[in-house]
Amino acid sequence: MINELVAACDRFNQARPWSHNNHYHRWILRQLPTSIDTALDVGCGTGDLARRLAHRATSVVAVDRDPTVIAHALTHAPTNVRFVQADVLDLPEDRYQAMTCVAALHHLPLAPALTRFRQWLAPGGTLVVIGLYVPATIVDHVWQAAAVPSNLLVSWAHGHDTPTVAMTAPVRQPTTTLAQLRTQVEPILPGAQIRRRLFWRYSLIWRA
Repeated sequence: MINELVAACDRFNQARPWSHNNHYHRWILRQLPTSIDTALDVGCGTGDLARRLAHRATSVVAVDRDPTVIAHALTHAPTNVRFVQADVLDLPEDRYQAMTCVAALHHLPLAPALTRFRQWLAPGGTLVVIGLYVPATIVDHVWQAAAVPSNLLVSWAHGHDTPTVAMTAPVRQPTTTLAQLRTQVEPILPGAQIRRRLFWRYSLIWRA
């Protein structure tokens, strides 16, 4: 029954597309300092979050390996944002006071990516992840069901607010449950806060 509801929700969203990821941008910014030296946005897409970060960061590096979304991002690039088309794990080593990763972590090898993020995060810096997970428990499925009416309301109010190009980036389904995620994250980012979120997402916050 839940799967049928999710499928119906997907069809509604296709008619009135909106970004579930952009919904969390304000929340992400509330987790970060109001003044940032350097920031890294992983899986930046068309650059919406990177442009928001630019208002409080001296410099922002925004990386995505999809050439189409990077080309779009470059047409609206603030002077303090550098958009890079690359695999984030191929970037040279650097230090960032803030790091964000929205709906991109499941596209990467989890342990190597988290290890790299830890190495790059400056002392006192903050990593914020919004990710996707595989529902496995009753609680997971209840959260999924609760997201359906909220999703329809937001889609009705804000459908078509997202540029079409932002909806064409490659999509990969998650393969990790929340329990598996917590088990793999803890040795690399001890004390990381992982929470379920609406719209089939979880949040991860870790401060160096």
